[in-house]
Amino acid sequence: MTWQAPAGGAADERSSVPDPVMRIRHAAYRGGIIGDATRAVPEESAVALVYDGATQAVMMATPADLEDFAIGFSLTEGIVAHRHEIESLETVAMPEGVEMRMWLAGERGAALAARRRHFAGPTGCGLCGIDSLGEAMRAPRRVVSALRVPATSIAGALQALSGAQPLNRETRAVHAAGLWSADDGLILAREDVGRHNALDKLVGAAARAGREAGGCVLLLTSRVSVEMVQKAAVLGAPVMAAVSAPTALAVRTAEAAGITLVAVARADGFEIFTHPERIEA
Repeated sequence: MTWQAPAGGAADERSSVPDPVMRIRHAAYRGGIIGDATRAVPEESAVALVYDGATQAVMMATPADLEDFAIGFSLTEGIVAHRHEIESLETVAMPEGVEMRMWLAGERGAALAARRRHFAGPTGCGLCGIDSLGEAMRAPRRVVSALRVPATSIAGALQALSGAQPLNRETRAVHAAGLWSADDGLILAREDVGRHNALDKLVGAAARAGREAGGCVLLLTSRVSVEMVQKAAVLGAPVMAAVSAPTALAVRTAEAAGITLVAVARADGFEIFTHPERIEA
């Protein structure tokens, strides 16, 4: 894949991508008095996903690892089936946000043009560019894997993810998604103000690294809703472990996808909602 802009086109009023963390001066009430204080807060930028010159979605996201985000979003939303179907990718910072400009291989570009619609998404939106109930409730990809994970490994894996969250350590306001294996430990981790965005960034990072997820556990710092399971199925992760609870639809979708869903994971234990045979006591 070539990471460059196609030739031609008018000049843009370009800016620079914002820093992912800002330090804000504010007032704080402590010890009975109001005084000056400073807090690190995560930045939130409008990020437009642009394909062949037309905007497909606009997401509010943390302006970090945006190439991973663009590739992961393209994969999990079914715009491409493989990262090499994105022929070029350019990050263009504008005064009002960031455009991720992608040019697709011929067949993929034609298919997208046939169903294109514009969509503005809130932070962490998970069903983007969907225009029918049938598409929103699409059957997930089936994950087949012989992976077995010792139950004692789950807490350690989540602890490793916690140690790989520099933005959250600084701001206490972002989600993370990580990929862990028994052989390699924590392989990849990505952060964002939106839980879906963090997972899309992880999917993109894995695709760019050529890392298969069939022998890995997907780690999440958030609750598990249906679109998180759908994205996990695209990633090909046979086990997903989250610190919060799942929705009922997420449980049904994980069952159908062949994914072991571990949730409410704490230091003293967790709950297994689907396919418990992969977790060894």
